[in-house]
Amino acid sequence: MALTIGVLKETDKRETRVAASPDIVKKYVSNKISVLIEKDAGAGSYFGDAEYKDAGAKVASRSDVLKKSDIVLCVRRPDAKDLKALPKKATLIGCLNPYDDKQDFEALANAGVTSMSMELVPRITRAQAMDVLSSQSNLAGYKSVLEAAAHYDRALPMMMTAAGTIAPARVFVLGAGVAGLQAIATAKRLGAIVSATDVRPAAKEQVASLGGNFVAVEDEEFKAAETAGGYAKEMSDEYKKKQAALVAETLIKQDIVITTALIPGRPAPVLITEEHVKSMKPGSVIVDLAVERGGNCALSEPDKIVEKHGVKIIGHTNMTGLLGQSASKLYAKNLYNLLALFIKDGKAAPDMEDEILKGITLTAGGVVVHPVLGETKVSKKKAPIKKATVKKTTAKTKAKAKPKAKVKLKATAKTKTKTTGKK
Repeated sequence: MALTIGVLKETDKRETRVAASPDIVKKYVSNKISVLIEKDAGAGSYFGDAEYKDAGAKVASRSDVLKKSDIVLCVRRPDAKDLKALPKKATLIGCLNPYDDKQDFEALANAGVTSMSMELVPRITRAQAMDVLSSQSNLAGYKSVLEAAAHYDRALPMMMTAAGTIAPARVFVLGAGVAGLQAIATAKRLGAIVSATDVRPAAKEQVASLGGNFVAVEDEEFKAAETAGGYAKEMSDEYKKKQAALVAETLIKQDIVITTALIPGRPAPVLITEEHVKSMKPGSVIVDLAVERGGNCALSEPDKIVEKHGVKIIGHTNMTGLLGQSASKLYAKNLYNLLALFIKDGKAAPDMEDEILKGITLTAGGVVVHPVLGETKVSKKKAPIKKATVKKTTAKTKAKAKPKAKVKLKATAKTKTKTTGKK
């Protein structure tokens, strides 16, 4: 029986992306995999149902996609009602946001559903083609500069005319990760003078390579401010004060500021206070790419463009969604590359010891397995069965059973330590 992949339509009004583009559907079908796609799933990215049919997919109702698919692909985590409709032994893959509403994952474990979260793809060379955070952040960084330019009432490049000369705009990027580096590159292409800051030492050379000026307090703490996974570490209060003073001095001179600082699973650090905003030039623009997790600017508001103290503050919670078709194509390819580890000869044959699959799996075999969700728990449905079985066994059998349970727990703890180290 052929494996069936289902693609859901996103229900979040902000979401324009879809988990499979028509060109990727063709690839699945050519590998003898059936594809069910929910009606109008690609509408936000301007992919019509006819395109999906031409690619070999079957357009179906949401109910059929959920019930008849072996693997269900999504962009954002479906709501609790949809999660309950997933059949036992189904696999759900998408950006599942394991940091919030963790009770949903206990429900998935209880239902016997395997769930995999694309945000947790380890940052190793072999996984680069599956790295959703990189592919989507790259687009967000690009679009943030275009949004800033659209709301900035002056030109970005220097312009020399017979009537006079217009000075180039100054752009300051806070956080030089994937989004920040793309923002730097885009602002430079538009002719702005660009500077950037980051707590990771490796960022200094990257910023310079794009023509930006690096701004940071480069002390001993700064030299050790990067995790093994390539993320920024949380800095000490003392360092934050010194860095804040330097940022405050720099902000006064800027026309456009783009903030990108995020720490996985934590509220976004506030880098721009109301006092900072007051110090900026009237007509300046701030784009807060971290607004979905609280924001790097104290005055930003989710999904709003507000003006405070003469400064426009842009708070799109889904900047990538403003480039729906491009974002969908990259995201769909990320999923396709991941499923190459999951599917062999048209059948599901995942190697759950593979460090990539292991790193993204949240629930499997009726158990919550990822440390990001807390302690590993056996599903509530299985617990009563285990208890009843113990009552029927002899004392001798019980004695033998106890060491087995301990071995299993040790293995789980070992897995947990290993995975946490990777992140």
